[in-house]
Amino acid sequence: MSDEPQTLDPATRKQPPARSSAGAPDSPASPGPARWIGALVAVGLVLSALNLRPAITSLGALLEEVSAGLHMSGSVAGVLTSVPPLCFAVFGIAAPRLARRFGPAAVVCAGMAAIAAGLVLRSLAGSTPAFLAASALALMGIALSNILMPVLVKRYFPDRIGSMTGLYSMALALGTSVAAAATVPLTDALGGSWRLGLGIWAVLAALAVLPWIPLIRDRSADPGAAGSGGTGQPAAPAPAAPRVARSRTAWALACFFGLQATGAYITMGWMPQIFRDAGVPASTAGVLLAVTMVMGVPLAFVIPGLASRLRHQGPIVVALGLCGLSGYTGLYLAPAGGAWVWAVLLGISNCSFPLALTMIGMRSRTGAGVVKLSAFAQSVGYLISIPGPLLVGVLYQHSGGWGLPVALMGGLMIPQMIVGVLAGRDRTVEDEC
Repeated sequence: MSDEPQTLDPATRKQPPARSSAGAPDSPASPGPARWIGALVAVGLVLSALNLRPAITSLGALLEEVSAGLHMSGSVAGVLTSVPPLCFAVFGIAAPRLARRFGPAAVVCAGMAAIAAGLVLRSLAGSTPAFLAASALALMGIALSNILMPVLVKRYFPDRIGSMTGLYSMALALGTSVAAAATVPLTDALGGSWRLGLGIWAVLAALAVLPWIPLIRDRSADPGAAGSGGTGQPAAPAPAAPRVARSRTAWALACFFGLQATGAYITMGWMPQIFRDAGVPASTAGVLLAVTMVMGVPLAFVIPGLASRLRHQGPIVVALGLCGLSGYTGLYLAPAGGAWVWAVLLGISNCSFPLALTMIGMRSRTGAGVVKLSAFAQSVGYLISIPGPLLVGVLYQHSGGWGLPVALMGGLMIPQMIVGVLAGRDRTVEDEC
């Protein structure tokens, strides 16, 4: 990731007559095209968000069948659970440079196409290396889109960051939970083939390509930089993008993002096993995980809107952190006795993800700054999250129970709340750089 002071479109060049986001001349008397573009972007955001997790959760639902079909060793199958955050960190670094060169809408369009292609190719893979390569292609598309979703909100909806972030966060949570719950029934309905069960999600990804096609050529100056709101009105020169690695707020955001991602991946990977080992039936344990994931659907819409109305997001950070701490305490003391309560509390706590995305959009004044901040916070954050699920597995294996791993999960909520409060302060990375 380059640290030269740049924007998506250098503002030092002489600006042509005002144009709409689609590249056609626009004027104050013709707000219609801008509204049409805004609606198209909103549809694109929702469809894209629906595709940001099915590639992961659908594989989790069929991991046993895939492992048997490709003759994977247990260690390779275990590594698959840590591949997504690694790919998110590695490929996400390229997002700012690609967005500057091609425009964020074009990159997301390509990302959705990569997801569709990766899902098709891995359903056809005849070996473990081919399966891993195809999965990496899909995860690359997810990584690029992950980074640029807050950027597109900042570009096209600078005055509605909270509500639009909530909209696509809700769609992301919906896609996550639906893929987890529906993959096995779909596989059974399609004849029991895991290949069809994984490949069917490529259809949804292909649909998400369509709304971005009319916006591929949109490389106009950042509409959020001067308050144009994407209406096509002339924009003032945008300030240079900040060198975010010098910002304490950027580092706080990265650590907050990483710790909440750690909790989310631990929950998705290990919570059913915790309940099963406590005597909860396997089918009920799966439903409890679904409850945890479904909690993110309504709250992912509510929390960003609330956060955008506050000057300091620290109180929300603490409230979510306390829910997580309470949930892990319950898992430690009475995992089976209060299973439904702990599932709900942990589902609420996992809504730190849309809160982190909202803060990324609020902690920079320009779209160019949001590009770099989003890439930095998410790439560093996903790197931080990689060891978590593996460490929990090691502690479980060596301690012979869940007491120590659950204590670790609860303990991580303390630093998460601390860095989240620091990240939620009313300031921008430009102020610190």
